[in-house]
Amino acid sequence: MAAAGGVNPFLSDSEESEGEEGRPGGGGSSSLSDAGTSAPPPSSSPPAAQAEEPPRVPVDALAAQLLRDQLVLTALELHTELLESGRELPRLRDYFSNPGNFERQSAGGGAAAAGGGAGGTPAPTPTAASASSAAPPGGLAAAGKEGGPGQLHRAGSISTLDSLDFARYSDDGNRETDERVAENEVPLQERRNYKSSPEIQEPIKPLEKRALNFLVNEFLLKNGYKLTSITFSDENDDQDFELWDDVGLNIPKPPDLLQLYRDFGNHQISAKDVFDIAVGTEEDELDATTPILESIPIFGTPQSIEQCVMVQKLEDQINSLSTEKWSLMEQIQRLESEIDYLRNEKPAIPVICDSVQSSLAQVPLSLPDDNGRYLDIKSSAIDSNHEETEEERLSTVTDPESRLLKDNTISCIPNKERGKPPSCSPSIKAAVHFDKPNRKLSPAFHQALLSFCQMSAESRLGSEVSRIADSEKSVMLMLGRCLPHIVPNVLLAKREELIPLILCTACLHPEPKERDQLLHILFNLIKRPDDEQRQMILTGCVAFARHVGPTRVEAELLPQCWEQINHKYPERRLLVAESCGALAPYLPKEIRSSLVLSMLQQMLMEDKADLVREAVIKSLGIIMGYIDDPDKYQQGFELLLSALGDPSERVVSATHQVFLPAYAAWTTELGNLQSHLIPTLLSKIEKLLREGEHGLDEHKLHMYLSALQSLIPSLFALVLQNAPFTSKAKLQGEVPQIEVTRFPRPVSPLQDVATIIGSREQLAILLQLYDYQLEHEGTTGWETLLWVVNQLLPQLIEIVGKINVASAACVHEFSRFFWRLCRTFGKIFTNTKVKPQFQEILRLSEENVDTTAGNGVLTKATVPIYATGVLTCYIQEEDRKLLVGFLEDVMTMLSLSHAPLDSLKASFVELGANPAYHELLLTVLWYGVVHTSALVRCTAARMFELLVKGVHETLVAQRVVPALITLSSDPEISVRIATIPAFGTIMETVTQRELLERVKMQLASFLEDPQYQDQHSLHTEIIKTFGRVGPNAEPRFRDEFVIPHLHKLALVNNQQSTDSKRLDIAIHLFEAYSALSCCFISEDLMVSHFLPGLRCLRNDMETLSPEHEVILSSMIKECEQKVENRGVQEPQGSMSIAASLVSEDTKTKFLNKMGQLTTSGAMLANVFQRKK
Repeated sequence: MAAAGGVNPFLSDSEESEGEEGRPGGGGSSSLSDAGTSAPPPSSSPPAAQAEEPPRVPVDALAAQLLRDQLVLTALELHTELLESGRELPRLRDYFSNPGNFERQSAGGGAAAAGGGAGGTPAPTPTAASASSAAPPGGLAAAGKEGGPGQLHRAGSISTLDSLDFARYSDDGNRETDERVAENEVPLQERRNYKSSPEIQEPIKPLEKRALNFLVNEFLLKNGYKLTSITFSDENDDQDFELWDDVGLNIPKPPDLLQLYRDFGNHQISAKDVFDIAVGTEEDELDATTPILESIPIFGTPQSIEQCVMVQKLEDQINSLSTEKWSLMEQIQRLESEIDYLRNEKPAIPVICDSVQSSLAQVPLSLPDDNGRYLDIKSSAIDSNHEETEEERLSTVTDPESRLLKDNTISCIPNKERGKPPSCSPSIKAAVHFDKPNRKLSPAFHQALLSFCQMSAESRLGSEVSRIADSEKSVMLMLGRCLPHIVPNVLLAKREELIPLILCTACLHPEPKERDQLLHILFNLIKRPDDEQRQMILTGCVAFARHVGPTRVEAELLPQCWEQINHKYPERRLLVAESCGALAPYLPKEIRSSLVLSMLQQMLMEDKADLVREAVIKSLGIIMGYIDDPDKYQQGFELLLSALGDPSERVVSATHQVFLPAYAAWTTELGNLQSHLIPTLLSKIEKLLREGEHGLDEHKLHMYLSALQSLIPSLFALVLQNAPFTSKAKLQGEVPQIEVTRFPRPVSPLQDVATIIGSREQLAILLQLYDYQLEHEGTTGWETLLWVVNQLLPQLIEIVGKINVASAACVHEFSRFFWRLCRTFGKIFTNTKVKPQFQEILRLSEENVDTTAGNGVLTKATVPIYATGVLTCYIQEEDRKLLVGFLEDVMTMLSLSHAPLDSLKASFVELGANPAYHELLLTVLWYGVVHTSALVRCTAARMFELLVKGVHETLVAQRVVPALITLSSDPEISVRIATIPAFGTIMETVTQRELLERVKMQLASFLEDPQYQDQHSLHTEIIKTFGRVGPNAEPRFRDEFVIPHLHKLALVNNQQSTDSKRLDIAIHLFEAYSALSCCFISEDLMVSHFLPGLRCLRNDMETLSPEHEVILSSMIKECEQKVENRGVQEPQGSMSIAASLVSEDTKTKFLNKMGQLTTSGAMLANVFQRKK
């Protein structure tokens, strides 16, 4: 197929021109008739061509001319028709049966294979046109891709949308595929009906299918076919229709189906977008790249086709002029630098060597046609006339100074200067010398000979390879063109290796559009970057920011972050969040406090991924370290509260480690730490306590109190920096050492007081002056410390008195807060400022305990918080004595005044969690054991129950059991009864056989001694203890001791005459049996003790509590049924009786009734516990 005007569409314009120049008498538009042959003219030929009937041409000559001019499709059609008519032509048969004719060849090779000769490009015949349109894809007709003559390139069939075979045009080269059907194997009529013969079409490839699926789904969504799209997505569940990269092709996303349809006729005509400046571009050459009208299927009006052609020509001209512009600019810069260099070097001109002078006569010194922009590989084959002209011009140079200057420029530049770009590089490159052979071959022969070197410069890649950049800007332009094609072909796991190249190009590239594309590639380089890959990208972004400055960071990097703020993959959003923090130091300050802060706020509020919000918090902390707009203080405080209340522990932890210390530092600079931040948090805690009389929100209390705790280092640093002695703190002489345990371990470096102050040496000097000031000179005039003493501490102590002492979590939180406060501010401050304020309130006297209301200060949380938060800060001997004395006094005062023991219990629970205080607590309890008052001894006995669970068995055997046995023989019956819960706890937690036997004997004495037969309170306490510890106690103890004695107690209770006592015992027995029902009970024990005990209990409940009697009857019935079943089948292992005794109906009734009863919560909880 050829265009009117003698242009071969299967050759690029440069090859066409070279071919015409290389032929003898090769004019611009010689026709077939010039060589003595002619072809039927097309219908679009001028009228003059139709007036004269040409002579008949031999078929063999016509075939030779077609092959000579590389009209392969027309020759193939001719060969097929001759073959069908039985007139096979040997020339065509040999040509098409030789695969070598279709391999990649150079222009000269193609001409040689065709047989040489002269002639231009003939006008197309209708047969050729039909052949080209009917050629199936993948056959020999697939020629349309750029390449040299002699090579039949691949091109998709326009009529079958084969252009969607994107994978065929990858960078893997121009490989042929064996599965393609050769054209001469398909009958002509079938090829003409190719569009209507799907059985001949090449099967769709996986990548083609995925690409088409993506485009079809996109079309359905855009046009409202949502249900169809959903069904289509379900049928292709292996493909992600939201991401084009999931298709797997190394090309950008193509236009949608509608655009492909509208652009059906011309979308695969590839325009020449790279020009070889060394050759130059003339206006008539641009015509060669315009689409050929005969090859475009007519889908619209002729005017629309002409418009497309015109647009294509104008775009080519724009590309050409733009390239020429950059070339000229580079040439100007290069020449200016060369002029400066020559001016500087002119005074010192050395002597020139003769050898260099002689070589100058052979080397052309003129700049190449592309103004030195590229060194073109093809320039080695220079036109002979041009060479002769240059040699003559050089030989006629007679001016000594000019010749001397040229020689000096080439050969006498010092080595150091030769290595410098770009001042001397143009002269050096222009003067590269190659040895010429002493031969008499014509330049044309040399050119034809060199054409057999298989060099490809007609493709995009070939064009880049054939030109070597010789300046930084040229390198950047080349990288900007090549990187978008390189990145998709690099393995995902190794793409981070491209980051330096992308960043360097993005930094130095002159075109903003190209820079934007490169940064877009950087942020989309890896689909789901892991931690190491994100760190690499962030490192590159920071290097980019340092190089280009704040303006370009704002204009080029931030938009990339903004685009991915709502990306579907959390790793991408994580990259955005981390980038905001990493780039904060390099952004304009207005952008930090506006755009970046808003981006992070949006992500904190909307992102559902914990990792992303954690990164947002860290970036917010960095922003707080660089922000200087006071108007943003309140916005920062609201963000802080949101971060502290985040449901994710990761986010809250990052808030305490990064965001809160950074915000506190900014608050300190603004003077708001003592005036706003800490008072606001305290007021929120007070409001919580006021509103939480019936139910305190412990989560919010923990949130605010932990924030206050994290602010303690900043508060202490503020006190030091505003102390009267700050001006005296000079780093002179030997710096004192800070004790390792002087400060609590910080949760992050930002909470280290030394980091806040500036250095550990400066902090050491300030601490020395601080202790001296407190001990000798006082706090007069020290406003920041006086605020702590006179406002913060009293308010905190008041808050402590309002919290519920029974809330172990609240007590623990406030204890840790006071512990960190006292350890941070030091021992002198604790002894002189903190303890006196607590002691003023906790005056240990009977007047300080309200026995009637039970709400005296000794019954509040102030006691455990003072004991565990203040008195335990320092563990020297005098500190331990003070703690022991305080606990003894509290135990004595509460016991003598008959006050609730909750505050003392809270102190023992908090201290008992730390094994270091077990000996101390046992010392306190022994004080109670030997106390003269029975009330105090009774309190001590009850405290042992709390201590046994955490104490080591050795201490239990050596200290606890002897004390309990001593109390169990106390003259007062109340003291003896008080020891029973502690004995039960020992049976539940201890494993030593001897110890268990001692406890068992003591409990048996309580049950079997006649003096206790009428002790109702003792029996009640024993039954409660059995119900609590029975499910978790040793099975042997439970089977041999607990269940039989419960049976006995139930029998005794049947004979109780007092209904109130009888009901009280029955209720406790019911709770105990309910707890034990979850344990495995052997058949013998079930028959001998468990069932009889239940029947006795049912007898009591029939008259005293009918609602309990219903449940007991169901339990007995199920139990009896299970016993009968066990006689038939083997026992089913250790299956719980709770599962085997109670049917579904019984369980329902049981649970309903249990909900109506006022039973102990702790007792019911044991129903669902098993011994571990």
